[in-house]
Amino acid sequence: MITIIDYGMGNLGSIRNMLKKIGAESRISGDPSVVAESDKLILPGVGSFDAGIRNLSNSGLMQVLSERVTERKVPVLGICLGMQLMTRKSEEGTLPGLGWVDAETVRFSPPAGSTLKVPHMGWNTVTAAKESPLFSGAEPEERFYFVHSYYVRCLNREDVLLTAEHGQEFDAGFCCGNVAGVQFHPEKSHKFGMRFLRNFVEVF
Repeated sequence: MITIIDYGMGNLGSIRNMLKKIGAESRISGDPSVVAESDKLILPGVGSFDAGIRNLSNSGLMQVLSERVTERKVPVLGICLGMQLMTRKSEEGTLPGLGWVDAETVRFSPPAGSTLKVPHMGWNTVTAAKESPLFSGAEPEERFYFVHSYYVRCLNREDVLLTAEHGQEFDAGFCCGNVAGVQFHPEKSHKFGMRFLRNFVEVF
């Protein structure tokens, strides 16, 4: 069973609806005992880094998530803020991240006089940095929906799954063993997001 982690931040219903469309059973829960019995996990998120970490800690989910992900190697997918929470730290806050990936979260910083808009919002194409079952059957130019002012910078470049462009090239996805994260919202990305989630469910 796939559990969509409920820690008070994220488009939980939209993700579950997309999973339902591809025939995948899922549940939304913030109960540590439910998370402990999950076969796969999705960590969504919309909001600020420190608030996300505090909510995970206050809900009692930190320990069980760490055990499932780092010790039991349960497949987990982080979406948007959920991806950022998996890194070591963020320029957005002061609290340490989950540290599941050797990466940090930084803010888009357009040079003075630039017309580049922050947040990066809307549809954008991505480029695969390595082969992965998560992108099985992908089209030449996969397009996904983004909404973010911060992005992940992988310190271990072998972990980079996808890149995208917004005034600069940035890491739009990572994959390290059983841990994957994407900056875009697959639940808002129509057929592209549907294919991506299907791959996570069926082959990751």
